[in-house]
Amino acid sequence: MDLIVAKFGGTSVGDGSRIKKAAQSVVNEYMKGNQVVVVVSAVNKTTDELIGLSDEAVGTSLTDKQKAEIMAMGELTSVRLFSATIESLGVKSEYIDPYHELWPIVTDSNSLEASIDFNTTTKKAEGIKNLVSQGIIPVVCGFLGQGPSGEVTTLGRGGSDITAFLLGHCLDASEVVIVTDVEGVMSTDPNKIEEAQLLDEISVEEMRDLATHGAQVLHPHALKYKDPSISAKIINFAHGDLSSKGTRIVGPFEGDMLKCVTMYNNPISLIAIVGEAMLKKTGLIAQLSGSLAESDINIFGISAGQNSITTFVDKSDSNKAYHLLHQVVVDTDVLSSLSLGRDTAMITFVSPDIIDTPGIISDITEPLRKNEINIVEIISSQTAIVLFVNWEDGEKARELIKEVLE
Repeated sequence: MDLIVAKFGGTSVGDGSRIKKAAQSVVNEYMKGNQVVVVVSAVNKTTDELIGLSDEAVGTSLTDKQKAEIMAMGELTSVRLFSATIESLGVKSEYIDPYHELWPIVTDSNSLEASIDFNTTTKKAEGIKNLVSQGIIPVVCGFLGQGPSGEVTTLGRGGSDITAFLLGHCLDASEVVIVTDVEGVMSTDPNKIEEAQLLDEISVEEMRDLATHGAQVLHPHALKYKDPSISAKIINFAHGDLSSKGTRIVGPFEGDMLKCVTMYNNPISLIAIVGEAMLKKTGLIAQLSGSLAESDINIFGISAGQNSITTFVDKSDSNKAYHLLHQVVVDTDVLSSLSLGRDTAMITFVSPDIIDTPGIISDITEPLRKNEINIVEIISSQTAIVLFVNWEDGEKARELIKEVLE
């Protein structure tokens, strides 16, 4: 018997017929002998409309607590409708909102962007397990939490995705199914490129980076709670079938809760190439990387400045890479010289919180400064920070950065 957490987005419950189709898909899965926990968002655009109404009525005089209570009304309504529809199909169901004694998701007191108390939530999720074991289908509000005094809080945008993966983790679910208005994850936005193709599979790390850079199919914060032992997929509500194929999300393959600090096993060599007006030379980086690719030399990173480009390669490949890149330099008029740098340690700090944490780079670099560890190069993205330090400082630097993560 599998336990499935099925999350239905706002468009999936956009009207009565869609709610009935969604409820029927849950009942069908239940009749196969599986246990199902449902997470429901507010009916499409309800939350935005409620915010708009409150702004129009009272302007900016609402407290955050009042705003959270108003924003919660969409989910409070949708769980009642969904649960009642399941029962109309002949299966016992119970809606679970933050006022219910079995409500599992406990947060801090931040009304509009609450942080989850993971340990308490894990313990309280036992109540949901007990309900499921009685043959009842719980329908849980997405997006919402319960603060220390029992007040309603919200988890911020993408909160229903967070709820689904969080419950999947706490309930030791077999699968988390995200039911939405697309077939799954596409190779790109099909509204921009018609030839976009549906992906059969995508890793958590790829999905996180894709979502962080603007893809709307799934909120990146939800993937913090994706357990590697739990299957997950994104499917289209139009099929009315939780067993639809969609796109499967696999992993994560690194660290706990998508957070980790790692150091590459071998020294990394830096090769710096200089020249005037380099950035105006079309295809220059392709020239440089292509010359290494032809000799099967992997590039761990590229850093570009106004008058220099630095490539990062494994030390074992550095001498060969150095000679290959020298040939490109002498053959290219905008390049003048290159140098093979010192041995460095490559330390990668990965966290989905990077994009939402002001000052996180200084948090990482300050302990290194205090310990007189020099940073040779630093490269950052919205989900990872890669630092290069002298090889002999690598292990100490990794331990210091790991303390920041903890």
